Amino acid sequence: MKRLRRQQQEVTGATRKPRRVRHMSYALAVVLGAAFLAPTVATAQPGAGAPAADPYQVLVFSKTAGFRHDSIPAGIAEVQALGAANGFAVTATEDATVLTPANLAQYKAVVFVSTTGDFLDNTQEAALEGYVDGGGGFMGIHAAADAEYESPAYEQLVGAWFKSHPAIQQATVVNEDVTNPATSHFGPTWTHTDELYNYRSNPRADVHVLQSLDESSYTGGEMSGDHPITWCHAQGTGRSFYTGLGHTAESYADPDFQKLLLGGIEYAAGVVEADCSVPGGGDQPASVEAESYTSSSGVEPAGHGAASGGQTLGFIDNGDWAGYASVDTAGATSFSAKVSSAGAGGTIQVRSGSATGTLLGSVNVANTGDWETFTTVSTPLTAGTGPLFLSFTGGSGSLFDIDSFSLS
Repeated sequence: MKRLRRQQQEVTGATRKPRRVRHMSYALAVVLGAAFLAPTVATAQPGAGAPAADPYQVLVFSKTAGFRHDSIPAGIAEVQALGAANGFAVTATEDATVLTPANLAQYKAVVFVSTTGDFLDNTQEAALEGYVDGGGGFMGIHAAADAEYESPAYEQLVGAWFKSHPAIQQATVVNEDVTNPATSHFGPTWTHTDELYNYRSNPRADVHVLQSLDESSYTGGEMSGDHPITWCHAQGTGRSFYTGLGHTAESYADPDFQKLLLGGIEYAAGVVEADCSVPGGGDQPASVEAESYTSSSGVEPAGHGAASGGQTLGFIDNGDWAGYASVDTAGATSFSAKVSSAGAGGTIQVRSGSATGTLLGSVNVANTGDWETFTTVSTPLTAGTGPLFLSFTGGSGSLFDIDSFSLS
């Protein structure tokens, strides 16, 4: 049936990605106990301060399957130096087999330094997701956003995917939050030279923005004047921090950038307090990209030119479902979703805890005439007590696609 739907959508002009079974599941990660592979602990730079007597552990990961940045060695060396001076031990590796639940449990934070391409398999993705959702910390630097494009859960973890960049140039960085440990040393603005990423979607609704770019200060900005570049957010019971800066080796010699990195690592590791709440209050995203599910059955991302970020939750048939581990139903009173359908239409069931958990509400989705024609549907909810699950019912064949949704 999925294959038939793909053929039908090609006729209507919608662009779909080929099916790829890569859904991440924390439950899968838990059962994946693997033998611990002990990588070599990297040596700190000479002259760095003495570490604490009992340092906590940080894993630096820099594997690439796409473009490889010349600045990766400088980035690794700087994290090592920060660790030597600030009480954490650094293990640097490009061996993805170390990403197992058992091995990750020893680290307070994992730092991805300009990782690119598709470098993790299903079990490694599941282990990373489960580690962060279960209380661990993640930090992504620069091209960590240029990776794992087939994994919506990875996009949610990082905050946004890379789209493009202009030439390296000087720009004005606006420091939106100077109370965060990563940015408390800045004034209102900072002049910095770097390769300045544009992103496929604006993450502001789902993250706590620390720094943004003044697009009038340089050429090549494509975010319509609202251009986050450094942000943080809670992820399950863990933490995520990302900065799009750090393309050049010279960046890692900049004391201001070094302090930004240190604050990000310490927040991700949970050793400093920081306000990383997102708009709408608490840690609940104001708007959720529907394709950023963390568990699922039957569904997969679908390309749409008219959708935010260029993708939807698609290939939805009767009985399919999607789960969102970091979206809590507690206190939710309403649900709304941006949808399209050139198929049978059907019903979205909003549930808590599991795909067959407590039904909080449901809303019908009618045929909108085209897969690129979106409308908004909504329904009141009774408050739940667990993570959000969306279950789908309807007739035969393709039902509808979901671009984004929100709980309020």
